[in-house]
This record gives sequence, C-alpha cells and structure tokens, in this order.
Amino acid sequence: MTVQDQTPDREDELDPGEIHNVLRNDRRRRALQRLRESDGPISVDELAEHIASAETGESPPPRDVRKSVYVSLHQTHLPKLDDLDIIDYDQRDQQLELRDRAEEVEVYMEVVSEDDISWSTYYLGVSLLGLLTLVAVRFDLLFVSSFGVGFWAWYFLALFAVSAAYHAYSERNRQLFGS
Repeated sequence: MTVQDQTPDREDELDPGEIHNVLRNDRRRRALQRLRESDGPISVDELAEHIASAETGESPPPRDVRKSVYVSLHQTHLPKLDDLDIIDYDQRDQQLELRDRAEEVEVYMEVVSEDDISWSTYYLGVSLLGLLTLVAVRFDLLFVSSFGVGFWAWYFLALFAVSAAYHAYSERNRQLFGS
C-alpha cells in the first residue's frame, strides 16, 4: 500500500470515527459553533477570546486563559479541523472560515442554546409526563382520572406524533452553518 493509498481522500465523506474524535473536545465544538454563528471569516484571536469567555464565564476572560486557549487552538485544534477540510485555517492571516464539509458534522452535533432544551430532553419529559399521568389515572389521583386511560393514551400518542413531525420538519429545513 502506498502513502497515497493511506491518505484519506477528502472527496469522500468524513468517517464517523473522525467526526466523533473532532467533537470529543469542548474547544473544537465551541470553535465550530462560533464559526457557525459568524457571518464570515473570524480571527483566531476573536475565537480564543470567545472560547476563553465561555470556559471562565468572565468577559473579558483572564489573559492567561485567553493565551492558553489561543495556543491550544493554534497548535492542535485548528490544524486538525483544517486537515479534515472542516474549516479553512489561514495561518498566515490568522483567519478562520467554515468549509462545505462542516455540514457533515451536523448529524453528530446538536447545538442547543442556553435558553432551550434538546429534543432528547423534550421527548424524555413528555414520556415521563405521560407515565405519571397514566399512573395518576390508574390510582384515581387528581383530576386526570375523570378523562380515563383511553383519552390520555391517545392524547400522548398524538402529542408524540405532532412533536416528531415538527422535529423532522424543523431538522429538514434547518440549514447548518448558514449555508
């Protein structure tokens, strides 16, 4: 096998193992999220400031933390993302931009804002609420028993169906990374 045969062909899709390796690190996930939110290229300094603020909860973050984040981004994380063609990292100009290949990462990366809940948490909550409601009906608790088990079973089935349809619709129409 030649060296060329061992080099991944960037025309092919990313291997799920590569994607999980990329997303295993908080700083790489934060970098991709920040790049997704930007309207164009951003500087490594701006990205380091953003990540350091997120890690410390301080704005501006302490200088030593910002420097540590900058060094780890520059030496490790950004070259890895650039090698996989997920970002375009111009080391000379210190500018970063997402590439089309970043869309492949979306399947594995659920970005949820601080004021929102993930779909998995939502479905878990609906399931628990349905279970508690059916237990309350079974033991004649609260007002729910007046509607009966059949009503509540159909109610939660319909809630799941509508939720799943909305979830599928919103995921299909969402355009990742502003593309």
